[in-house]
Amino acid sequence: MNRKEQAILRILKETDKPLSGRKITTELLHTGHEISERTVRLYLHKMDEAGLTQNFGKRGRQISEHGVEELEATGIIEKVGFLSAKIHQMTYRMSFDLERETGTVVVNVSLVKPEYLQVCAVEIEKVFAEGFAMGELLSLLYPGEHIGRAIIPPGYVGFATVCSITLNGVLLQYGIPTNSRFGGLLELQNKEAVRFVEIINYDGTSLDPLEAFIRSGMTDYRGAIASGDGKIGASFREFPADSRELVENLAKRLDSIGMGGFMALGWPGQSLLDIPVNEGNFGAVVIGGLNPAAILEENGYRITSRALAGLLDCQRLFHYREMTKRLKQGS
Repeated sequence: MNRKEQAILRILKETDKPLSGRKITTELLHTGHEISERTVRLYLHKMDEAGLTQNFGKRGRQISEHGVEELEATGIIEKVGFLSAKIHQMTYRMSFDLERETGTVVVNVSLVKPEYLQVCAVEIEKVFAEGFAMGELLSLLYPGEHIGRAIIPPGYVGFATVCSITLNGVLLQYGIPTNSRFGGLLELQNKEAVRFVEIINYDGTSLDPLEAFIRSGMTDYRGAIASGDGKIGASFREFPADSRELVENLAKRLDSIGMGGFMALGWPGQSLLDIPVNEGNFGAVVIGGLNPAAILEENGYRITSRALAGLLDCQRLFHYREMTKRLKQGS
C-alpha cells in the first residue's frame, strides 16, 4: 500500500460506521493530504477489489478485517510519529464545550472483568482522591457497546477514563495550541513531583508511553497512594508564553467540573522539573489519563488498555465514587 491508501484505511479504522468518499476526502485534507474526491473514489474501488474495504453503497465504506491486518502489518518506520498524528486528530475531532459542559471528550478504555474492578475499587478511588488521575470522572461501557472500533466483549466492562488529550482540545477552542512533547514516569516524594525518571517522545513512537510503562510493571501507584512515594504516568506539554494566564484560568475551570489534569505550570522560558522549554513557551506537567487502570496491573490482574480509544459523550461520565454502585447495577 502507498501512503494515501494507508491514510484512508487509518481514517476508516478510527470510525465505527461507513464513511462516504466525500467524508474521507475531507478527513484527508484536514490531516494535510492533498487529494481530490475523484482520486479517493479510485483508491476505494481498488481497495474494494483487494478486500481491504467493504462497500455499503450509498452509506459508504468500512475497513475489512483484512484491511485491519494489512494496516497493522505496515513497517514500523511508517508508524513512527503515528501517535503524535493521532493526538492531533483526536484533538480536532472532540467537540466538548467547556462553557456548556456538552459534547464529546477523548477517553482511554481498559477491558476489565467487573469482579476485578470491585476488588480494586478502594485503591482506584484513592488514585482519584489523591489527584493522581485526570480529574474525578470516569465511565463504564457494557458488553455489546463500542468505542471507536473496539467492542466490549461478554464478561467484561470497559473502564473508561478521560484522556489528557482532552485538555488539548479544550485549549484549542480558546486559540491555544499545544505541543505535546513526551509521556513519562513521574517520581513522587511525599506526593510532590520530583522528576521524570523515564520519557518517550510522542513524535518517535507508535505506542502510548503510559500503556508501555503499565504493561512493563514500571509504575508504582500503590506506593503513591499509600505513602506518597511512587511513580505515576504524566506528560510534558508546552504552550505559548502569552497564553499562560488564560491556561491557568482554564485549568481552574476544568478542576471545578471534575476534569482537571494540570499538575504543574511552569513560567515562560524557564525549565520545569529540569525539563528545558523552547523560547517563547512555558511548560506544563499533565496527569496521565490511564493512571487509575494501572492499579489493576499492580495487583496482578492483566488487562487490555488502549489510550486515545475514541470519543465519548461527556454526559456518560460520572464521579468516581459512583463506580461500585454502577458496577452492581450493571451486573
